[in-house]
Amino acid sequence: MATACALALTVALLLPLTQPQSHDTGAATAGQGVTRVTHAKAEDCKNPQDQSLAPSGGGGTPAVDAIKARKDRRLIVGVDTNSYRWGYLDPNNASGELEGFDIDLVHRIAEDILGDRDAVQFKAIPTSRRIEAIQKGEVDMVVRTMTINCSRIKEVAFSAPYFVTGQQILAPKISAITGYDKSLAGKKVCSAQGSTAYDNLEEGRKNGDLPASTDIRTTVPNQLDCLVKLQLGQVDAVVTDGALAASQAAQDPAVELKGGLFTDEYYGVAMKQGSDDLVRQVNRTLENYIEDGGWKASYEKWLHPTMDQGDKESASATPPEARYK
Repeated sequence: MATACALALTVALLLPLTQPQSHDTGAATAGQGVTRVTHAKAEDCKNPQDQSLAPSGGGGTPAVDAIKARKDRRLIVGVDTNSYRWGYLDPNNASGELEGFDIDLVHRIAEDILGDRDAVQFKAIPTSRRIEAIQKGEVDMVVRTMTINCSRIKEVAFSAPYFVTGQQILAPKISAITGYDKSLAGKKVCSAQGSTAYDNLEEGRKNGDLPASTDIRTTVPNQLDCLVKLQLGQVDAVVTDGALAASQAAQDPAVELKGGLFTDEYYGVAMKQGSDDLVRQVNRTLENYIEDGGWKASYEKWLHPTMDQGDKESASATPPEARYK
């Protein structure tokens, strides 16, 4: 309990970093995938992760040119600063720089567009504001464990997927909860506002996958806030992506993953609709990043310690294959 409380205090001190900044220029082995589509009929959208633009393509490059033409010649990217091993501030890092799997990808994109991996202005964006920040032009893109789904591709443009995982339950080790099942009856479950986790909980209540008595009303701006509530005993379980849950379990030995993955989640880089040239550029970067071993090196550095079990690799250890529309 002392460890959990200490972690809760540490996280609480970091939480203000996730609030919107001013606009100055603008795991366990995966179970059977059960992709749930909300806010869009199945016949309207199939395989949203395969709907991005191919890296090649004619036409001008207005979005990329506008980035290069800035007086402050930096890429503006919305990220997380509190997701361990994805995008976070390590208090033991004397440089004070953000680090993690998503941060490595941002540096690679900046290098390809501007010739300088450090030509980046990072903006901490809460889970609940990712789409809004893109649409309002506060950022050029969001690289923040953002799942590609049918409702979101109507609001923002996505790259091809760069990571695949799924939703999973996180709960105290001593809990009787066994996963996304009837053991959640009468339990309080936390998820982030605007997340696919909440969408799946809501859908599960409707279709009977979750008991009707499961309380899903607790939502927070950032998914890490759920871990704090779990540590303080304010909720019984958390639903988030398995990759993030694995990192949170590594932070707090009093919690663990319960059951297998119960959805398929493909992460993509989100950009403003209409910025086709930027989407194509990012997709070219992703192809090269995977082919030259950059993706695998980043995975080994940041995610292997929490995602893989001994000699057994997680399904997430292999980058998803890109398929374009």
